[in-house]
Amino acid sequence: MELVSGHGCTVRGGDGRDYLDFYSGVAANLLGYDAAPVREAVERQLRTGILHTSTFYLIRSQVELAERVARVSGIDDAVVFFTCSGTEAVETALLLATEYQRSRHVVALRDSYHGRSFGAVAVSGDKRWQGTGLSPLCVDHVPAAPEHGENDQHHVALCVQELEDLIDAAPGRGIAALIAEPVQGVAGSVPLAEGQLAAYAHVLRDRGALLICDEVLTGWGRTGRFWGHQWDEGVHPDLLVFAKGAAGGLTLGGVVGRREVMSSLPMPSISTFGGNPLSTAAAVATLDFIVEHDLPTRAARAGQGLRGLLTRGLAGLASVRRVQGRGLLLGVAFQDPATGVPCAEVAAAVQEECRNLGLLVGLGGSAGHCVRVMPPLTLTDEEVRRGAALLTAASREVDRCRNST
Repeated sequence: MELVSGHGCTVRGGDGRDYLDFYSGVAANLLGYDAAPVREAVERQLRTGILHTSTFYLIRSQVELAERVARVSGIDDAVVFFTCSGTEAVETALLLATEYQRSRHVVALRDSYHGRSFGAVAVSGDKRWQGTGLSPLCVDHVPAAPEHGENDQHHVALCVQELEDLIDAAPGRGIAALIAEPVQGVAGSVPLAEGQLAAYAHVLRDRGALLICDEVLTGWGRTGRFWGHQWDEGVHPDLLVFAKGAAGGLTLGGVVGRREVMSSLPMPSISTFGGNPLSTAAAVATLDFIVEHDLPTRAARAGQGLRGLLTRGLAGLASVRRVQGRGLLLGVAFQDPATGVPCAEVAAAVQEECRNLGLLVGLGGSAGHCVRVMPPLTLTDEEVRRGAALLTAASREVDRCRNST
């Protein structure tokens, strides 16, 4: 399927049909399509004739963006490094953390996904991205989200004990860092338990290990907070990784962190296209729009409404396990009605039926059993209702067909 044009939350396909887009380029089109602030910033930069200079020269929009990112990071004396993607940003954070700690031992979460490069694949806990098993890092994995419900304090206690035991038993220079997504996106928009990230952060702080928050998907307001880790009080990451919607659809990633960690590399470090004039101009416009219009609050309210509509609309369907997520980062988990086992076939059928009805959604889940919902943060209340109605209708149709065979 080809997308040939778009405006707001609506795109037109090569088939001439209009679709309500609830996937937004895997969450990269944060402000939707043809967003005026982004378009105007890009057009201004295009008129200068300069698309690239490299950081051998001053890039004014890059400096302006770095100042804004440092300010919203909540990290004291923060330093920002720009990259071209979330994967590259994750690699940079891992390089910084292991160099600063003088250890290549990293802890990550089960069912996590952090990118498709050598180090990022090594720390990803999703078995579909385990690759050959070869790795530049020594990696252990600890529990992620609980199976039933976000307010599972017994689960949190078990997680803390496992992390403590792992760190205390680590040989040599010990654990360099833990890398964690506040909401596991590829796993199906699955949030960690309430207080779980804060509990992990407390253990790491007590034992001198770093916390890397992978906010590639959860940053910039999508979960209803500017950063996903802000759902837990007392979480102060040493390094934050961002990308996806940061530049309103253009390619941009980066790391922001404590100066002493960010300055720990003994070698020069550059990213040729990272923080280029076009992307940073778009990112400044995107970030300013998010802050001025308080889009995190909008995402929290719209997400609560959307989740409520889906929960009520899908209630009683034998093929639906649960609706999960935070803000406008949601997922619907499906199962085989006969066995209760997570079922990718049902999720794929729902995605296809959504498309037939004029709604675009994604797929995810550790078993491929989740429909992922990540609309632009600028969607209207009417679009919330329409999207929920279409996804509900598609799920009910697939459920009916499976139960009738």
